[in-house]
Amino acid sequence: MTTSQSRPPNPAPSHAARAHSFNAAAAQYAENRPSYPPALLDAVEEEAGRSLAGARVVDVGAGTGIATALLHARGADVVAVEPGEGMAAQFHATLPDVPIVRGNGNALPLADGTADFLTYAQAWHWTDPARSVPEALRVLRPGGALALWWNTSALDVDWIADSAERIGRFFGIDVPTEQGKRTDRTDLADPSGRLRFARREVRWSRRVPLDTHLANISSHSAFLVTPEARRTAFLAEERTHLLKAFPDGIVEETYVVLLLVALNS
Repeated sequence: MTTSQSRPPNPAPSHAARAHSFNAAAAQYAENRPSYPPALLDAVEEEAGRSLAGARVVDVGAGTGIATALLHARGADVVAVEPGEGMAAQFHATLPDVPIVRGNGNALPLADGTADFLTYAQAWHWTDPARSVPEALRVLRPGGALALWWNTSALDVDWIADSAERIGRFFGIDVPTEQGKRTDRTDLADPSGRLRFARREVRWSRRVPLDTHLANISSHSAFLVTPEARRTAFLAEERTHLLKAFPDGIVEETYVVLLLVALNS
């Protein structure tokens, strides 16, 4: 029998198509994506050598404002930068009092030397480092900090590893290898070698209904650009698998946040 997981994957969509896919799913993204633990922002402050409170922070690729909200709550003076119309509209609805400008990390719509922090939550990989690194250094004040972070799946947890294997088969990729490129190769964040990144990891978890977990999975760009029938079939099969591990319908997602911080010297 052929299942949605055993069919050959569709041709890979373009990078641009995946980046734009979030705009139509902004509400789903805002409602179901995980946030970040307080310990992450503690680590950002430790590596930067200064508090976020009162700092001029530019949150690039802000999306629906998940990270921006945390930075704002810390007392930072935050300006968000977001290229997507749908994501920016959701941001406005969520954080109406926080300024947001349209733009991206490859060409920041900001003056030179104006930011104490430049932050990218789940967003740096959508930039071209050949352009975004010089832009970051241009916008940061001397001594300012560039902070990049990603929630990554804790693949040492059995059920998460099993789920990642199923997702990998569905897309024809090796999830641990792909994730390892990001977590183990800090040089990929800046192939030019101009930045010296400090690397930290912060482990955390959240308990959510199964529907939230599946909506979180399907808000990732690889799923958003997958034909609806195929995506729906996979999620139905995944629900069956996960109900065996979580019969009460409450899933404990475990993440390891990868944090990279570089100072503008």
